[in-house]
Amino acid sequence: MQKKPFVTKQQLEEMAKTYPTPFHLYDEKGIRENARKLKEAFAWNKGYKEYFAVKATPNPYILQILRECGCGTDCSSATELMMSDAVGFSGREIMFSSNDTPTEEFAMAGKLGAIINLDDITHIEYVEKALGAIPETISCRYNPGGVFKISNNIMDNPGDAKYGMTTEQITEAFKILKAKGAREFGIHAFLVSNTVTNEYYPMLAKVLFELAVRLKEETGVHIGFINLSGGVGIPYRPDQESNDIAVIGEGVRRVYEEVLVPAGMGDVAIYTELGRFMLAPYGCLVTRAIHEKHIYKEYIGVDACAVNLMRPAMYGAYHHITVMGKEDWPLDHRYDVVGSLCENNDKFAIDRMLPKIQKGDFLVIHDTGAHGFAMGYNYNGKLKSAELLLKEDGSVQQIRRAETARDYFATLDGCPMMKKFL
Repeated sequence: MQKKPFVTKQQLEEMAKTYPTPFHLYDEKGIRENARKLKEAFAWNKGYKEYFAVKATPNPYILQILRECGCGTDCSSATELMMSDAVGFSGREIMFSSNDTPTEEFAMAGKLGAIINLDDITHIEYVEKALGAIPETISCRYNPGGVFKISNNIMDNPGDAKYGMTTEQITEAFKILKAKGAREFGIHAFLVSNTVTNEYYPMLAKVLFELAVRLKEETGVHIGFINLSGGVGIPYRPDQESNDIAVIGEGVRRVYEEVLVPAGMGDVAIYTELGRFMLAPYGCLVTRAIHEKHIYKEYIGVDACAVNLMRPAMYGAYHHITVMGKEDWPLDHRYDVVGSLCENNDKFAIDRMLPKIQKGDFLVIHDTGAHGFAMGYNYNGKLKSAELLLKEDGSVQQIRRAETARDYFATLDGCPMMKKFL
């Protein structure tokens, strides 16, 4: 199976005349089509809503596209709340998932009318202090502990995760929140990251649906929604099969009718918080080969580095690479594709078989639309790249300019030594 870029070499040559490499590029058509497929997969649930995980791709132009597709936002910080507000999301269109959260961020979420999703039972008092009262609608994050398995495969170990409440804690939290005035409750859980299987969501749904029935019986609360969070992944490698969101949606529907409907809970809305699934395949990092080095291994140096895409350096993550214009050439050269950081893990590929690369070649690094630009940083004084949007009509829009040295030094505005740069 071959991964094909959503952009052509000719298009990149035109873009590079105005926007120097490296840059992140997003595919508007692909984003909209994927959002439509997701909505169709859960259309059976009257209250269904996707709350896009802003942390994956925090850009207002991207959020606006998703808003037009009927999505909400999932926020985890003040700045993500501010960006959602600026784009036009409000009230229940925003989910604020707390995690070691400062009181002032709870206050901001409350002011916007966002649904607050509590990570820990001790956060109840922080919310009450920040808002003056417990909101009528509130959610709690659940952690079942132990090991999460699908069939005989261990997917992850929730017991080692810092997120969520135990079964006993969430039960007690619901009782306390109900006594303090909450009227509608939600349940949230995130157990596994980047699954490439159609079984994950239905398995998680069964765990949460059964918990919901138990909580209703034990606490008497009204559970209005169950948030399956993220975890539905993408095939980063060309030999992996992609998830079928229609099959996943149908699997969740079957469990819904098996567990919730007989319990008289057929009005519960299903929410999701997909970042990677929504955006990753519809973004790429475009870079050029600028150096080659022949020592104990063969190296290709590019003008991007880990500050543009840190997943390979941080996780050893695989991102497929296409050498533009050489898609049909034999993969007969073994390279490490590297950036310029003073770190030996600054490598986009290790021992990757690729066509012969020459200086000036465009390399497209696939699947960077989520957790790509967003995880960037400024080590070695490197500056973050531009973000571009390939629009449905084929035109290109800059949706974030590249950083300049002035941006890098901006927070030193009180330093007389740096005055000439500001």
